[in-house]
Amino acid sequence: MQPGTSFSAEELSRYSRHISIPDFGIDAQKRLKAASILVIGAGGLGSPALLYLAAAGFGKIGLVDFDIVDPSNLQRQILYRTKDVASSKAMLAERSIKELNPFIEVVRHELRLTSENALSILEEYDVVLDGTDNFPTRYLVNDACVILGRPLIYGSIYQFEGQVSVFNLNRDSERSPNYRDLFPTPPPPGLVPNCAEGGVLGVLPGIIGSMQANEAIKVAANIGEPLDGRLFIFDALHFSTTTLNITINRDLPPITHLIDYEEFCGIKKQMTQQINSISVQDLEKWKSSKVPFALIDVREPYEAEIVQIGGTLIPLATLPDRHEEIPDDVKVVFHCRSGARSEKAIRQLSDIMPIHRFYNLEGGVLAYIDEIDPALTRY
Repeated sequence: MQPGTSFSAEELSRYSRHISIPDFGIDAQKRLKAASILVIGAGGLGSPALLYLAAAGFGKIGLVDFDIVDPSNLQRQILYRTKDVASSKAMLAERSIKELNPFIEVVRHELRLTSENALSILEEYDVVLDGTDNFPTRYLVNDACVILGRPLIYGSIYQFEGQVSVFNLNRDSERSPNYRDLFPTPPPPGLVPNCAEGGVLGVLPGIIGSMQANEAIKVAANIGEPLDGRLFIFDALHFSTTTLNITINRDLPPITHLIDYEEFCGIKKQMTQQINSISVQDLEKWKSSKVPFALIDVREPYEAEIVQIGGTLIPLATLPDRHEEIPDDVKVVFHCRSGARSEKAIRQLSDIMPIHRFYNLEGGVLAYIDEIDPALTRY
């Protein structure tokens, strides 16, 4: 990331507000143009980060995402529009940032990042920005960055709170702390809800993702003081901030290779138990033939207000405290929006009660709408 890159007249005009800053100037802009960054996740955090990184003039931007746009994404993922629902996020993100800045190279990695492909993908970039929302991928990205010696721009969001830090920034012949120095081990599966379960203020990922872009620009342009060795915490509800110092945990073993991160995070162990499932068509047959069963809706109350297919509402987060409300003398079908949370609910209950009578509704409410009652509201 050394100066030496030339600019066209159009680029000089485009980046003139950067170049005119005394502490930035033409050399920092050259370093940006010579730099490459990989953004993992084109969702809430990745949307603002990708836009600002492209606008800033990073020479090469890679993006990793294998998801499609869902209507619930539009509350916070500003790269997408209503017409984009069901389209590839990676494809749309690539198009948007190319339209924003035609002078940069964009590389689309439309795949799931794994222990098998992470090193070969990350090694092509100078800086990595983590916009993911699950622990296995966070540990995978961190460990790959440590092995490859790449700085990692970290961000996370939950409800009203966001966090930002810079990990693994090598300075003065010693690395700065990495994600494992802050969180040596992941929390138990299901303890920390994701955005779908716990919610998030729509503007928060815009704030945190922009902060991540700011740190990435500082690292690549070699200006200012990046957040290495510090964790910045922002509370949007009370508009308060806290900055914590992070120290290197010298008791941790060195990171030398990638592992099975779902197993490390306890997810694979949780997934080994067989879960009964039922299709929406078979559920309708049960109804018509009057098979005795109970229906449990593990979605949030606001979701039940949007659309219902019946059942007792017991949100996933309250299930451990309300499990006694589940009938013990009939089959029980659990459902949610897509089938993921209801499966999670059954696996959580397996620790405290028999689950042989429990069934997960495949595809959830969305499958019911698509295959049984298209007149219902899809969300």
